Amino acid sequence: MDARSDEKRSPMNNTGTFSVTTPTDREIVMTRIFDAPRSIVFEAWTKAEHVAHWWDPSGVPLAVCEIDLRPNGAFRWVHRGAGGGAYSFTGTYREITPPERLVFATRMFPSSPESVGTLVFAEERGKTKLTMTIECHSIEDRDALLKMRVDAGTARTLENLTEYLHKIA
Repeated sequence: MDARSDEKRSPMNNTGTFSVTTPTDREIVMTRIFDAPRSIVFEAWTKAEHVAHWWDPSGVPLAVCEIDLRPNGAFRWVHRGAGGGAYSFTGTYREITPPERLVFATRMFPSSPESVGTLVFAEERGKTKLTMTIECHSIEDRDALLKMRVDAGTARTLENLTEYLHKIA
């Protein structure tokens, strides 16, 4: 499935193309091109002072954004819902290769199996192609993420990042 973001929202000169594929029974792969060097895009993903501004799909700054950027270091990002509830996204970094690759493990819910996220930042003619792969424990876990519309939330989050990159690039 492919989704096209609202190019008019972004002040940057982006393609606006966001794609989602399911190449295997356990994977979701999402890609987006940003009109910024990969070192800047990588920094926006790895520094709390940046992530706090763009990660929540609603566009509201995170209430908590903690990043211990080292192998086995943890991250915890908390956003407040419209009703005031707090929602956390937590995980552990497995691999950090600036500015080209981040690998982390996370759980949808504390009792759910671990999923592994791999972000690859590829420089392409001064732009950055971000490829995000979520490797799930099972096809059921993958399908649960798709049913929760991880594709739509990620598309919105990456649109937020596009807008934020314009401020720091």
